[in-house]
Amino acid sequence: MNTPQEFAPLLAGLRGLPCAQGAALATLLRTRGATFRRAGARMLVYGDGRILRGLSAGCPEQDIAARAREAIAEDHARILRYDREHGYDALLEMGCGGELEVLIEPLREAADWAFAEHVDRLLQARESGVMATLFARAGGCLPRPRRWLWSPGLQVDALGDAGLSAQLREHAAQLPARRPPEVIELNSDSGPVAVLLERLDPPCAALLFGVNATALALARVLTQLGWVVYLIDHADDRVPELPLPPGTQRLHCAPQQVSAKLTTDMRSFAVVMTHNLERDLDYLRALRNVPLAYLGAVGARRRAAQLMEVCTGSRTPLRSPAGLDIGSETPEEIAIAIAAEMLAVANGTAGGPLSATQAPIHRSA
Repeated sequence: MNTPQEFAPLLAGLRGLPCAQGAALATLLRTRGATFRRAGARMLVYGDGRILRGLSAGCPEQDIAARAREAIAEDHARILRYDREHGYDALLEMGCGGELEVLIEPLREAADWAFAEHVDRLLQARESGVMATLFARAGGCLPRPRRWLWSPGLQVDALGDAGLSAQLREHAAQLPARRPPEVIELNSDSGPVAVLLERLDPPCAALLFGVNATALALARVLTQLGWVVYLIDHADDRVPELPLPPGTQRLHCAPQQVSAKLTTDMRSFAVVMTHNLERDLDYLRALRNVPLAYLGAVGARRRAAQLMEVCTGSRTPLRSPAGLDIGSETPEEIAIAIAAEMLAVANGTAGGPLSATQAPIHRSA
């Protein structure tokens, strides 16, 4: 899975799975050329043909869904290839000229998706880890893929091969941040195997300081992206004029309580927007030395100069006015501008227009 926010809806769909109906998990293993998604993307196909989290609008999803229902009936995993030699008609439907390799694995009972429960616990604890999916041996697809999951606080090994597990530990120790999922070939006691290796990182967490229309709009955008969102107010007795977006958590935390009440890491994004200058300054002082991936503040340019001054030498450089320049006026437009800048930082990109560059849309690292 190449984005952590996709995991929660898939797991929810698995937990509510009617056992008699069954389902299949479709996972992109390899891609070549121009494709909408990359390795690690997944979708769930129910026995009745319904789809959860499609691989993309441009992929041959209906053909994959039909093959997935066959795999459910046969109770055996399979590998689909859409290239010049296989699935050519479906390949033409994509229109982008790319090629795909897809793993289809049937899911009939909770044991089939136990790995997903382990991943969920890992991400909920805001820990990073590595997952390996062993799907083929000696060129043939396994009836059921086997998983290996490693993190400092969790180790799950269903491979049954100590030598292979040792090789994976070496790979996991060297896997850099933002490394996209990839298939690697390894040797095992029973012959050569193919493994999908994925780095797992917790969802980004947004700390929004201030209860107002812009903060609520930003919370709505970020929760839809699958981020963990905290709406932070300085007082205990204030009630927001609008209901909180689903999934948003509200915290009472005055500036002097930041270090005691809030835990942050390098996947935490803070935006200060109380619309009270002195309070904004107090929050920024409190955030100067805590670990953050992003620190932003809302305000006009003259006001931003005062905010920037208090953040001189801070651990995370302040971005103020926060957001990309898209001509925002309304709270909703401002929220989109800020969310876009935060997402660009999370993905390690500059955030410029795609039309102004010839670089690949999907980053390789």
